[in-house]
Amino acid sequence: MPERLQNFIDGAWRASSATQALNVINPASATVLAEVPLSPAQDVNLAVETAERAFISWRRTPVVDRVQPLFKLKMLLEEHRDELALSITDECGKTLSESKGEMQRAIENVETACGMPTLIQGTNCEDIAAGIDEHMIRQPLGVVAAITPFNFPGMIPFWFMPYAVAAGNCFLLKPSERVPITSQKLYALFQQADFPPGVVQLVNGGRDTVNAILDHPGIRAVSFVGSTATARYIYSRAAANGKRAQCQGGAKNPVVVMPDADMEMATRILADSAFGCAGQRCLAASVAITVGEARPGFIEQIVANAANRKVGYGAEPGIEMGPVISAESKTRIEGLIAKGASGGARILVDGRGRKIPEYEDGYFVFPTILDDVAPDAEAARTEIFGPVLSLMHASTIEEAIALVNGRSYGNMACIFTTDGANARRFRYEVNAGNVGINVGVAAPMSTFPFSGWGESFFGDLHAQAQHSVEFFTQTKIVVERWPREWSRKF
Repeated sequence: MPERLQNFIDGAWRASSATQALNVINPASATVLAEVPLSPAQDVNLAVETAERAFISWRRTPVVDRVQPLFKLKMLLEEHRDELALSITDECGKTLSESKGEMQRAIENVETACGMPTLIQGTNCEDIAAGIDEHMIRQPLGVVAAITPFNFPGMIPFWFMPYAVAAGNCFLLKPSERVPITSQKLYALFQQADFPPGVVQLVNGGRDTVNAILDHPGIRAVSFVGSTATARYIYSRAAANGKRAQCQGGAKNPVVVMPDADMEMATRILADSAFGCAGQRCLAASVAITVGEARPGFIEQIVANAANRKVGYGAEPGIEMGPVISAESKTRIEGLIAKGASGGARILVDGRGRKIPEYEDGYFVFPTILDDVAPDAEAARTEIFGPVLSLMHASTIEEAIALVNGRSYGNMACIFTTDGANARRFRYEVNAGNVGINVGVAAPMSTFPFSGWGESFFGDLHAQAQHSVEFFTQTKIVVERWPREWSRKF
């Protein structure tokens, strides 16, 4: 029998009270790695009660002391980076190099949160009126929770956890039930980092677990990353229960290729963006818009790159792309490719129906390129979340920007050009929260917020950096007067 994973509550590993569980599958081999419990509301209640007790003393802990476990955690993450990366590859499917890069981004967020003694500082104004001083101070919310997706099990929890706890909150994680093993390893390191019991907790589960988090009155704020439909649901239910919410949704990220672009660089970077992590990044390039004479040269090179990409189990040497997350995802992606073809698109590279020797049962979809995709076609508007790149063409940059802004999502938009005026116009006019200039994945560093517009984000404050500090704290305004005659009485 596969190992059944545990929850982490009150500083210790505990068996879930769940009666149901799911298998955790290696998507490259379709073998069972472990069993994840679908924790009921009573497990969430226990975690929140413990966190509420821990919050009483944790919020009173000086901020310079609250960041000390994070310093320890940074070193532990660096020491165990290779082990964590292999765990990500086994349960998520990406290559080892991609997994190591993911963990580096996680570590960088811990580093940024270690600056909380500076980040959390308030403001003041002496003599705002005669003899009156006014101050703004930041205080923690209480118990906060994050619901994280399958595609970055090692990184995305760190968009939230280090900032939340450094700001004085107690943190509860509900990882994706598809990739819970990496979270088990992370919490083992949290335990070694000496966080007080109840400050960081883990509850495994599915939809019922999520609803218990959204409905629990003791949880003050919820962070989420996932599909747009689920992000909208979580944002609505959290808001209805009086919680703060930051919900990152789906994307359909366009990249514009101008005629003056460095074509070799553009195609190489764009291919890595579209097919890296098997296209399962929220910042993956999914639509390439060629402008004017850029079309023939770009198509020739991107087709060659896609056709020659080495696909397989991500832990093996030389592999450039792994499988998609599940059999259901594979079926859905291949169905959308077929719809694209029946809708008038030409398949330049077809990634369907191919097998990997020794991994014949794996969920592999090879790089796929669809050409002549109409702007209103499903392939142009639906988040495929797989290694599929749709090609469009525009005569001018004005047409290209119109195509970029004609979608409901607004996570990322990029342009490849050597013309500074066009680059500036693009960044100024496009409706996207993350913009790349000669960059294929415009992922903000940990010192900047991870932005998102339109149906790619529901909320006001994004993950990472100063936005996280503001999200995980509430401001208190103090207006004070100390008349001189009072002082003379003592």
